[in-house]
Amino acid sequence: MAHAENKAADDLLDREFKVLDHGFIRLVDYMGSDQAISQAARVSYGEGTKKVSEDRSLIRYLMRRRHTSPFEMVEFKFHVKLPIFVARQWIRHRSASVNEYSGRYSIMREEFYRPEPKEIRFQSDVNRQGRSERETPDDMKARFLSHLEASQRGQYEEYHRFVEEGLARELARINLPLSLYTEWYWKIDLHNLFHFLRLRLDRHAQKEIRAYADVMADMVKIVCPIAYEAFEDYILNARTFSASEMTILGEYLREIKIDMDSLVTRGLSKREAGEFLAKVKQIKDVTPDDD
Repeated sequence: MAHAENKAADDLLDREFKVLDHGFIRLVDYMGSDQAISQAARVSYGEGTKKVSEDRSLIRYLMRRRHTSPFEMVEFKFHVKLPIFVARQWIRHRSASVNEYSGRYSIMREEFYRPEPKEIRFQSDVNRQGRSERETPDDMKARFLSHLEASQRGQYEEYHRFVEEGLARELARINLPLSLYTEWYWKIDLHNLFHFLRLRLDRHAQKEIRAYADVMADMVKIVCPIAYEAFEDYILNARTFSASEMTILGEYLREIKIDMDSLVTRGLSKREAGEFLAKVKQIKDVTPDDD
């Protein structure tokens, strides 16, 4: 198969999309497309690329059945500028190739993240690792922002003074705060990128990393629109149930009759409808008959 032409995706290349106050994301390069996913799947039985409509059906089947290796045929390389505390969350995703700006070789720039006042909130009462919906009083916001500005400026001035005096950069940098910006190149395949997006688009993820995930998701929609649609349907907006929850659902579903035609009129393909009915039967079977 020849290299797929995607003008909209090519137009993204090297464009700088602003994130937070000083950050950005650039799509440096990409390899593959929806067609690359379907081509990789079909090589298993020796058939070449088919129509786009058949590609869509196949990609959706692969996604809902969790056949992940064909999605690894698509790759993205991003250039990202982000606060260090966001980078430390981000690097937990160990399925990418990363090369980061080095404070051992280069002078760190005087650029620090400061949240917008509306984002300065109290600790959540239900989520121990996140903020709540309650904004702090204006005086607390002002004190916090003033504290950030003064401490960031003071720590950077000390850092720069020691660098000017000839102290090794690898030592001078060690007291710089997590709010300092760094940069890296981050290359990842589509399967692992979907895993990143599933976690970082979630409303429980920290808002700052969600801001980057939102921009990346918009890029993926353009490069692989069919795959992203399937990701939204079967992963991002889907839910799973525990064994106990399945039993409870089964008790309710035993009283409900569902037919193929009604499912198709709601937008499911016949294949999806058949699989859905099989799932419903499986859930019903979890709960034994009373007699």
